[in-house]
Order: sequence, then structure tokens, then C-alpha cells
Amino acid sequence: MFTGIIEDLGTVTDLKNENDNLHLTLKCNFTSELKIDQSVSHNGVCLTVVAIYGNKYTVTAIKETLDKTNLSGLEINDIVNLERAMKLGDRLDGHIVQGHVDQTAECISIESQNGSWIFTFKYDSSLNNITIEKGSITVNGISLTVVNSRKDEFSVAIIPYTFENTNLKQLKKGSTVNLEFDVLGKYVQRIISLQR
Repeated sequence: MFTGIIEDLGTVTDLKNENDNLHLTLKCNFTSELKIDQSVSHNGVCLTVVAIYGNKYTVTAIKETLDKTNLSGLEINDIVNLERAMKLGDRLDGHIVQGHVDQTAECISIESQNGSWIFTFKYDSSLNNITIEKGSITVNGISLTVVNSRKDEFSVAIIPYTFENTNLKQLKKGSTVNLEFDVLGKYVQRIISLQR
């Protein structure tokens, strides 16, 4: 489990394809504290540390993960939002995040608001994922609050701290992001769909 509060920004240092898998090597400030088999969220995707060397570590994304996330589009030197799994008993500063990406979305606009930003994303609503006004959404692993909810798009308001300390500052119109919808909302949606 994660909280959606980004702990560090990692830099992609190597990408290796092996069959349908992609091995990603990154460096970050907490590499020395990692251990093999540890779960780390990468742009909201829970991946297992499989190797550590110096200030770098490697994780593996399988085809299922690559098909449903933006990880297949990563390039060397790209910046990735990172969060280690939360410790039992810690404060939950964001919301409950599983690290299981539901789908991707396209950034369709970025508006500067004189000290903050409004990012708007469009997603495929046929997959039955929903947002609600003032509800939680995870974008590239970041716990955010929905400020404008529509059938197939939503907006989030970004404060300067979040903008500077995540990879949101690198997004452009047309960028693809990972989405994890609120787990409680997903269960409610499923229950309602079974009653129809």
C-alpha cells in the first residue's frame, strides 16, 4: 500500500528489453535504503526491486504492466515519481493507493493560475472508472483531489510544492499519465454494476 505522497524523483539510467519484459534501472536518493523484494511505486506502478548496485536499482515490468501504463514510453534520463510502501502505523497523508494502475489518460490542458496550475486529463470512460468532485485520484502515483469531474475527463489543482517536487512539471499537452482511481469508488461502482 502507498499513500500517493511522492517521496523522491528517480532518474532512468538504463532500459533493457528481455522477451516481453522491460528491466528499468533508476537512481534516486533512497537507493541505499532499498532491499531486494521491496515494493516501490514508479509513476504509480508498484514494482519489485530485483537488483541493487551502488546508487542504482532495477525493477522489472511485465507485458501486462507495459500494456496498461506509461512505463513502456520511458526513455533514458526521464524523471519518475517514486514512493516506497507505507509503514504500518504511519500517517496516511494522501489516500489509500494500491500501486495498481487502472488505465492511462492524456493531458489535454495545463492552465497557469498565477501561482498554481490546473491540469485536465481525458480518459476512456468505457472502462467504467469514475471520478467525483473533491474525490481522490492518483496521477503518476501522486495523490490528488479532483476539482472538476466529467464523464471522461477531470481536472486537478496543483500547488507549487507538488509541481516542483514531482514529474508534473515535465508534462505537456498530449502527455500520457497513469491513473489509479479511488479503491472505495471502484468497489462501489462494481457493486452497482452487479445489481443491474
